[in-house]
Amino acid sequence: VFDALRLGFADRTFLIGTGISLRRIAIGYGISIVFGLLLGLLIAMNKFLENTVGSLVLSLQSLPSICWLPLAVLWFGLSENAILFVVIMGSLLAVTINTETGVRNVPKIYMLAGRNLGANGARLFLYVMLPASLPYLISGLKQGWAFAWRSLISGEMIFVSMGLGHLLMMGRDLNDMSQVLAVMILIMILGYIV
Repeated sequence: VFDALRLGFADRTFLIGTGISLRRIAIGYGISIVFGLLLGLLIAMNKFLENTVGSLVLSLQSLPSICWLPLAVLWFGLSENAILFVVIMGSLLAVTINTETGVRNVPKIYMLAGRNLGANGARLFLYVMLPASLPYLISGLKQGWAFAWRSLISGEMIFVSMGLGHLLMMGRDLNDMSQVLAVMILIMILGYIV
């Protein structure tokens, strides 16, 4: 396994695979953060959206992220966009749910105190709601990252995409257990670092 790690870095295969995977996850996870935060805020602040979209988000969260892959392949073909779609759908819902929960659990006294001290609109959100809901938001971001990473590796395993998931499948196809374990160790190290 250590020889496979050494060879993978020596011929730059692991560096290229890591770079491609990290680029994909940065794009997909970044998109899911933006839309997850916005959707979570809208659901938390609007009763109609809570009753309609909020219920849909909760039910979709129960789907394993790999379930989105056949749909992504049908929509986007075997392409980079299919992998990005799976990453986004894998993490978007976790970020949305935790954002909604965080905003909904801000104590009313904080909101009243903020308004009494002159905070309205964006200032109320920026200085009261955001700091009070931060533990939930960070929890959602961590959970979203884990789901995005799993989704990315699953998506890359499906077709030739030159990421870490593809290197994992190459090891399997070549019956090279050392490469499989080396890529798994590399994925664990990257997950730990992040």
